[in-house]
Formats: sequence, C-alpha cells, structure tokens
Amino acid sequence: MSESLTDVGGMDNLKRWLTKRGHAFSEKAREFGLPQPKGILLLGVQGCGKSLICKASASLWKMPLLRFDVGKVFSGIVGSSEENIRKAIKTAEAISPCILWIDELEKGLSGIQSSSFSDAGTTARVFGTFLTWQQEKAVLVFTVATCNSVENLPPELLRKGRFDEIFFVDLPSDAERRDIFSVHITKRNRESESFDLDTLSKVSSGFSGAEIEQAVISGMFDAFDDGAELGTEHILQAVYDTVPLSVTMKEGIEHLRKWASTRAAPASEVVTVTNEHDRKVEI
Repeated sequence: MSESLTDVGGMDNLKRWLTKRGHAFSEKAREFGLPQPKGILLLGVQGCGKSLICKASASLWKMPLLRFDVGKVFSGIVGSSEENIRKAIKTAEAISPCILWIDELEKGLSGIQSSSFSDAGTTARVFGTFLTWQQEKAVLVFTVATCNSVENLPPELLRKGRFDEIFFVDLPSDAERRDIFSVHITKRNRESESFDLDTLSKVSSGFSGAEIEQAVISGMFDAFDDGAELGTEHILQAVYDTVPLSVTMKEGIEHLRKWASTRAAPASEVVTVTNEHDRKVEI
C-alpha cells in the first residue's frame, strides 16, 4: 500500500490505537498473554477517511490488504451464498496474517431483519457464519469494517467481542482540515507552506476530507485553465462553490452523531466543529 498514516489528516485517537495494536501481533505479545487483535468497525460520515485508514493500516503493519465485497457473496442458487462466505473466509485465512477490509458493511446486511421472509434465511445464515468466525477465529486476520449508517446494523454485530473497538469518524475539526489541505496540496507537488491554510480551514468548516480533496483538484483545474500557478484564491473559490454533505445531509449526520456519542470511541481528539457561513456543525 502506498498510503500511510501521514496521508490521513486528524484521527489522532484512532492512529494511536492502531500503532499500539500493531505491537500486539508479535510473539512477545503472545508470551505476555495478549490475545490477537480481531478488528475494528469504523462508523462515520461519508468521505471522512474510513477507507483511507484501512489502506494506511496495511502499510503501517506491513500486511496484505484483502477487500471483501459482501454483495458478491449472495447468489441465486440455493446454498451457494453460504458456500461463498466459507470460501472467502478460507481465502483470508490462507493469506494470513492479513487485513480483511469490508467496505460499507451495512449494505451487505440490509436484508437481515426480514431474511426469513425475503430469502428463506440466506442472509441470516451468511451473517451468522461471519459472526461465528469473527468471534472464534484462531488465525491472524484483522477485520476492518466500514459503515456509513447504523440503521441496518444488527445488535449482535455490535456487542463486545465481535470487534476490539468501534470508532466514530466525524467531520474534521479546524486543525484537522488544515492538516488535510496540507496533505492534498503536498501530494500534488506544491509547498503547502505557500498557501494560507488557516483561511482555507476556516472557510471550509463542515467539509469532509473528500470534499477538501475535490476543492484542491477543482482549484487546480481553474488555475490550469487560467494559465496560472495554483494559489490559495483558486482553492477558496472552489470551496465557496461547494455545498458540503454536512448541509445536504444534516439530519442524517446528527442522528449518526447521537447514536455514536454513547456507543463508539471518537477517532479524533477534538470533538467540536464550529462553522462560518451559517454551516453550524455540533458534534
């Protein structure tokens, strides 16, 4: 993986947790009595770096990263879905030690509540097989599952023992947005010190990491079209032209925050985001 934790702006709590758990894969940790880490569930706002953290974890721990598409497990042939999940598990175990990345877990489990009526219990059986393996697995397969919505997550998935921790990834704070702008400007072969990062951070309140990246890219297109070098003003204009997800999905994000406030650990140290331009975001 080319991504590293330095490519991830903010999320200091989560980064620290990952660094500590990286030491727990050694034989020395086994001798000390530590169990093998099982995995984490990353719950949060879309575009805030959950997938990037998965890739950075593989780089940090120097492990292969397997992406598990839950949707491809299901098949119309009787019994094939159950066989597919068993094959996926065997593949992960054969490659271990590795990281198993399950992206947008809630989409794969969307039919579990009505499984006995809609698909003769297939989704429930597939889910049960995965849960049992996640709980009992003896090989080193660290599961990183990402989720954008809690509505379709069954409660048995969230109980202690399935995952080592559940982290909530929220919209970046002022300082985190500054870091994210710096990361994306530097990745595009510019000196971030040449840009007014404080102003960019201030005017982009309520923006996700993905929206900040697109603002930088959009600014580059404008600068290229003008025949000029990329400057703060180009990125600022792109920010002003963007309506962030925190505005269009305000109610959904607030519901997610409320749920996570008592059920998940914050990925970031800072838990308050203020917003100019009437984009107030309370965490």
